Amino acid sequence: MRIRPAVLAATAVAGLTLAACGTETPDADAGAGSGATTSSSASSTAGSTSGTDASGDAAAAGSYVSLADYDADPSAYEDTKVVLFFHADWCPSCRATEAAIAEKGVPAGLTVVEVDYDSETDLRKQYGITQQHTFVQVDGSGAELGKWSGSADGAAILAETV
Repeated sequence: MRIRPAVLAATAVAGLTLAACGTETPDADAGAGSGATTSSSASSTAGSTSGTDASGDAAAAGSYVSLADYDADPSAYEDTKVVLFFHADWCPSCRATEAAIAEKGVPAGLTVVEVDYDSETDLRKQYGITQQHTFVQVDGSGAELGKWSGSADGAAILAETV
């Protein structure tokens, strides 16, 4: 049986693409000793893990928000560490992290912004994102403070922040 080169190439590309989901690439951490990422999208789960502290401040308690919600009022999160979470709906490790955040919540003092890897190409370029399941911690002006891949839940994301 002879396999066509085009079929073989397509199968290899698909396998490599899926295998890369959640794995680190050499240039993903270039120049960053530790990093933080924020993930943001218009997902129905984004924002579902927000809580409130005694003062009623949702951001201080820890939040998982969409990029649209974050962009609408970034000052609401200025007293927290903000991490962009570049995720893809088709990425198994991204879905596992999202499920863990939904189950365990986001630690106090952390805001995770859900960013759709496939549609937010300008943000990917801005932060040099080459794979999904990457996190970028940003300051109030949007400057990168750190970048990493692979955190499994809110506590692991917080542990990577500066």
